[in-house]
Amino acid sequence: MTARLTRALGDSALGRSSGGVVLDAETGAALFDGRAEVALTPASTTKIVTAVAVLASVGPDATFATKVVTGAAKNSIVLVGGGDPTLAGPKESRDLYPRPASLATLASRTAKALKAAKITTVTLGYDDSLFEGPVTPPGWKPTYVPEGSASPVTALAIDEGRVAPGQSARVPDPPRAAAAAFASLLMKNGIKVDKNIKPVTAGQTAKELARVESAPVYALVERMLTMSDNDLAEALARQVAIKEGLPHTFPGQAAAVHRVLGRLGLDKDITITDGSGLSIKNRITPTALARLLAASVLPANRDLHSLVTGLPIAGFTGTLHNRYDDSGSRPGRGLVRAKTGTLNGVNTLAGVAYTADGRLLAFAFMADDVPDPTAAVAALDRLATIVSQS
Repeated sequence: MTARLTRALGDSALGRSSGGVVLDAETGAALFDGRAEVALTPASTTKIVTAVAVLASVGPDATFATKVVTGAAKNSIVLVGGGDPTLAGPKESRDLYPRPASLATLASRTAKALKAAKITTVTLGYDDSLFEGPVTPPGWKPTYVPEGSASPVTALAIDEGRVAPGQSARVPDPPRAAAAAFASLLMKNGIKVDKNIKPVTAGQTAKELARVESAPVYALVERMLTMSDNDLAEALARQVAIKEGLPHTFPGQAAAVHRVLGRLGLDKDITITDGSGLSIKNRITPTALARLLAASVLPANRDLHSLVTGLPIAGFTGTLHNRYDDSGSRPGRGLVRAKTGTLNGVNTLAGVAYTADGRLLAFAFMADDVPDPTAAVAALDRLATIVSQS
């Protein structure tokens, strides 16, 4: 395997800045080392870091609530964001996994509680103060939000800040858009809403009228990894900051992630400024990524197992569904599970595969100066296939 991987990693399609590693997942022993200690731009393989941190800190069974509480003034209510970007708006899709919380359900429950209190006219405010600071982090290109790669990172949003489900275009102010949609749904449920909808901060002693909760973290992690969901990655990273008691900001979430990884002994050679990998400032070594993957499969780390179940399957699911179709990678179809990473000039792949004798291996192959992304992707898939055929 070593000789084959050495030749494959030297493919000119991977450019002049690449590295790779293969570890025995059980023992952690390095079976292949090709510049494995050189820190490279990880792109979306950063989501592996986010997955480990949120599963270890927040926990796989945690959920995030979007609530409606009473406001300070008479007959006023406040829509409070809990950091769930998957909250579905009025045009929710019925075929999503995991099933998201629904703004329509929240409106129905709120209307029921208001009518029980004999209130049919309200003033609506919205509170997205759970997340603080700038809505984009250092290292994001200014085009990411306009082109739809990600939404502004806010604690209140519907459909991940999209104009409509399935579209890439994003609304400029996700909290305001969510509040406007909620007002429309309340009116459909027989509650009149004043047109003056403003951002407010809910009182600490405000009475809760209704809530909906997200899918559990383990399912959100699976979706984040399978679909390479940038919005979900940032929200999950921010939840780590909240759980760890650090500022609810991009610097706070980065510090929190590093703190959690430090507790696990897995923080070496990882530098991040976001949770999704869109940042060009992130740097991770192949060894660091492979160690995270190896740790996630150990029986002692049950809380981390959904990292592996969320990895796309070569040739079948997620961001690998349309890959592994040439002669060099086809034997890896169905055998490789891996997270992809793509930015301009950057292609990465990190995952797991069983050997022919049943040994589980963790690998990471990275290149951040590629001349041709299509050729680089094919080269990475061939490397992973060699691992699966060893």
